[in-house]
Amino acid sequence: METDIYKQAKLFKKRYPLTIAWRIKEHSKVIEKHLNPGEKILYVFVAQKNNNPLDIITSYVCVLTNRRLIFAQKRLLFGYFFVSITPDLFNDLKVNMGLVWGKISIDTAKEVVFLSNIQKEALSEIETNITEYMMEEKKKYANFGGTIH
Repeated sequence: METDIYKQAKLFKKRYPLTIAWRIKEHSKVIEKHLNPGEKILYVFVAQKNNNPLDIITSYVCVLTNRRLIFAQKRLLFGYFFVSITPDLFNDLKVNMGLVWGKISIDTAKEVVFLSNIQKEALSEIETNITEYMMEEKKKYANFGGTIH
């Protein structure tokens, strides 16, 4: 059975076939496990979670929901990696474009997440989806203390 996340990841890969990503079905299952009740999928894309364009074995499925941005990778033998970025931790997003592939850097309060080997035509779509959502959600937070209005 194909999950909605997997279907959307396959559609992204079909639209942007030069984006390097492997095992997206397994990675999608990890995200399904971690979706919270009431969490809705807004946008799905795939990428390599690293800062090295030569490293092509760190494929992740990336999902923007109505509550957060999440990344997941099912490890080859056992276990998985899962990252969640909530709007209050989001600082900035940077796009770097090369000849064929591009990279997106997401700066958070705790770390910088690098997503690479993305087909350059997909970069503006990813940036728009993430930035529009995060800026809208950040309006809910006060300038001081991170309290919700």
